[in-house]
Amino acid sequence: MIKKLLSCLGQYKKYAVLGPIMAAGEVVLEVLVPYTMARIVDVGIANRDISYIVKMGLIMVAMAAGSLAFGGLSAWCSAAASTGLAKGVRKRLFDTIQNFSFSNIDKFSTPSLITRLTTDVTNIQNAFMMCIRMLIRSPVMFFCAVFFAVLINRHLALIFLVAIPVLGIALFVIATKTYPRFRTMLKKYDHLNSVIQENLIGIRVVKAFVREEHETEKFQDIADQVRQAQYKAEKILQINMPIMQFVMYACILSVSWFGGNMIIVGGMQTGEFMSFISYISQILMALMMMSMIFINLVLSSASLRRIIEVMDEDISIKEQIGAATVIPDGSIRFDHVSFDYHGKTDNPVLHDISVSIAPGETIGIIGGTGSAKSTLVQLIPRLYEALDGSVMVGGRDVRDYNLESLRNSVAMVLQKNVLFSGTIRENLQWGNPGADDETIIRACKAAAAHDFILAFPKGYDTELGQGGVNLSGGQKQRLCIARALLKNPKIIILDDSTSAVDTATDSRIRNALREGLSGTTTIIISQRIISIQDADRIIVMDDGRINGLGTHEELLANNLIYKEVYDSQQGKNDYAGT
Repeated sequence: MIKKLLSCLGQYKKYAVLGPIMAAGEVVLEVLVPYTMARIVDVGIANRDISYIVKMGLIMVAMAAGSLAFGGLSAWCSAAASTGLAKGVRKRLFDTIQNFSFSNIDKFSTPSLITRLTTDVTNIQNAFMMCIRMLIRSPVMFFCAVFFAVLINRHLALIFLVAIPVLGIALFVIATKTYPRFRTMLKKYDHLNSVIQENLIGIRVVKAFVREEHETEKFQDIADQVRQAQYKAEKILQINMPIMQFVMYACILSVSWFGGNMIIVGGMQTGEFMSFISYISQILMALMMMSMIFINLVLSSASLRRIIEVMDEDISIKEQIGAATVIPDGSIRFDHVSFDYHGKTDNPVLHDISVSIAPGETIGIIGGTGSAKSTLVQLIPRLYEALDGSVMVGGRDVRDYNLESLRNSVAMVLQKNVLFSGTIRENLQWGNPGADDETIIRACKAAAAHDFILAFPKGYDTELGQGGVNLSGGQKQRLCIARALLKNPKIIILDDSTSAVDTATDSRIRNALREGLSGTTTIIISQRIISIQDADRIIVMDDGRINGLGTHEELLANNLIYKEVYDSQQGKNDYAGT
């Protein structure tokens, strides 16, 4: 895991190397200062040698200045390396998520992925920055200080042999108790993000139903769950500092007692005792820093595992080496296709679907809620992978195509109309980044969007809020249709994409599509028969199966489900008179 994480450093590796080197230089000079001070006291002051005192004093000042310089450089390199690592990890995660299939995204959930890209990466960044500085600084300071302490008085240094095992056992116990609690805490964060995301997306519905108080209570409940999980994890960590302080003060008292007695009997000089106290402080400071590193590693290890889970996720939809890049035409064939979101065969969402669609044909699809209409068409551009059977486009299995080429040949207008921050023109150019104004206007006229766009003061340069919040549902749908038309696709799929427009506008759009997409295979999913009755053929879906297939007239005569839907929408008398 660590190796995979460090591979995200990229151009910031040099800072990750320089940071510890600078930290080591800082510590070496810092550790030499007490020894130099001892020489000033025991030699210079004891012998009243002013020149020696001045010389050693200047050396000590130079050491302090050098230590300060090394420390500043170490901090700068550590900050550069840690922020560079965070950037690289986020990019790696984001690139991985962009290659996810819909089933991969369903596995993790959007709020969980957001938490991993933000909170978890920040935890890793903080831990890495601390490691670069302290993971080198602490051991170097510890061993250097111990060396000089033993050099001054090896008998007094035996006190550390008692203190270090106590700290080691305490840290081990704390680690085993806190790690699972931090994993639980991060899962609670996922849930919190989910509640916030759901509320912000549906804020208009919340206000329309006056459910602000209910949503506030729900938020407070999950926020309190996060607080409790965080408290359970961190209350154990709080024991760490009292233990460290107890050991530190116990060592100082012991050294003061035994060292003082040694000075009285002449076994130790005053300057040696002063420097020994300084080395005790440095040793215990090093141990405290190691403890802080340990705490951060415990916290970040849970985040690291969650990040690596995303990086190691097996992407369910892959393309073959040397995959075809040319889609000959818009013909589609489902050959005994079955599908399930969880990859199980006992109760699939789609059951043994077989149907052929000719290039340029217009196909309507109708069926009740949950009949798997949308699932069926999402198999065409491989947004999901068929469980059994094969889906063919242009006479070849979709698995034989390059994914980018396949999806560029298939334009989809999904049920949920998604627009992005930016101008109307920028959103439309998602369909064709190089489209000129004439092409854009032509597509917008076909989608019955041109007139309402011109009604805005800035026309096509009108800024859209996030998700197109300043547009109505019907306006969003028409922009999404125009965006799909700009792809000039071989296959266009309209998944209930005119549900928010009136029937007159729906008719205008269908007529424009019929004229402008004469050679394009068109699939229209709709709950309204009027939107699909002019299609060349209509597929009736029921519980994941094809219940009927034929023209509007054939289905009215032969398919009970279609006739019932027609009667409920048009009225029995209207049908009798046709």
